[in-house]
Amino acid sequence: MGRGDLTDAEWERLEPFLPVSNRRCGRWRDHRQVVDGILHRVWTGVHWRDLPERFGPWKTVYEWHRLWSADGTWERLLQQVQAEAEAVGDIDWDVSVDSTIVRAHQHAAGARTDPPPALASSKGAGAGEHQDETPWQSLVARLVEVVLEAKVWAARGAGSPRRFT
Repeated sequence: MGRGDLTDAEWERLEPFLPVSNRRCGRWRDHRQVVDGILHRVWTGVHWRDLPERFGPWKTVYEWHRLWSADGTWERLLQQVQAEAEAVGDIDWDVSVDSTIVRAHQHAAGARTDPPPALASSKGAGAGEHQDETPWQSLVARLVEVVLEAKVWAARGAGSPRRFT
């Protein structure tokens, strides 16, 4: 298991929610290997072609990410995992915001309205940052990153012309 891969506890919680083969198509690659490849790509920001070989062919990982992003699988996974974690009591939805902490800089009044680059600040976050999280919390955080990237992809695709090759 490489750094950033799903732990056995995280995988046990995620596996029941993953799509299953309908047996009409060809043999599916191991879901854990593909999901680890997608998480690695989201976590590091590496180009698809530079994905390490331990995740299998980069095209396979890319295609599953693209298909699951398009058909809403990532959103469904996130919702199901959050619901399960909430049922167990591992998610605390309380949020406290203190206005003395959230201050805007004087130049913030005329900021551009473009959305920020996709998850640029979380790419290099260390693994020790979330050591006290339960497997549910860690898994939810990872799925949130993938869903956010999928939404960025969808926004980019909506504004670009179709290409036929």
